[in-house]
Amino acid sequence: MGTVALARCGGRPFGTDLFSVWPGAAFAATAFPVRCSPGDNLALHVAIAQAPPGSALVVDVSGEPEYGYVDEILAVAARTRGVAGIVLGGCVRDIAAIARCELPVFGAGVAVREAAHEAGGSVGRQISMDATGPAPLSVRRGDWIVADDDGVVCLPRGQVSAIVAETMDSISREQRIIDAVCAGESTLDLLGLDPSRVTGWEGAADPGARRGRPRSLSALRDSRAAEGHSRPRLGPRSAVGDAHSGE
Repeated sequence: MGTVALARCGGRPFGTDLFSVWPGAAFAATAFPVRCSPGDNLALHVAIAQAPPGSALVVDVSGEPEYGYVDEILAVAARTRGVAGIVLGGCVRDIAAIARCELPVFGAGVAVREAAHEAGGSVGRQISMDATGPAPLSVRRGDWIVADDDGVVCLPRGQVSAIVAETMDSISREQRIIDAVCAGESTLDLLGLDPSRVTGWEGAADPGARRGRPRSLSALRDSRAAEGHSRPRLGPRSAVGDAHSGE
């Protein structure tokens, strides 16, 4: 399940400034929150030594993003310790080396300036991260974090199973629409859209094409099956998988 589908069904998106350091990076894991002091990554070193294997570090940098908080050494250490990924509201450096070690890292930019490692911070405590919308996003230990090329979302603990179940239904509905579009159906009909609201709409090329009610997706699927038509389905990308069963 990708972040787009999860966000549509109750997952809370992080801010749009976050990006994956290398294309194709993705993970789904429980959150281990970290708060760094401004310009300092000592708390990250502590978190890597302490975080449960398979968890993801979610890092608040105290509003001072312009440092390379995660570098090659930290990325290799996190990978070796079994950290699933890192999401931070600040910058990273050594991005080629991070890509080589294949640790999924999502940050707000790239900065060559080194962070210090002596000023404290916190690990395992609730933090606030920038989010899509006016309110900050609270991240607690045990929340689920899902990240891919489209962004990062948080699934609050206690709501994971419900969000995942709704997302699976949403993906199935979307797949039926994709199947219908590939069979020649119009998105205007399939989604019940009113094109007359758009200036310049000249109507369907076939004057009779839009007469009557649009065929339902289930009817379209049944008719295609009767005709013996088949096409490989475009399966959703798997980020969460069965992980929510451990909630």
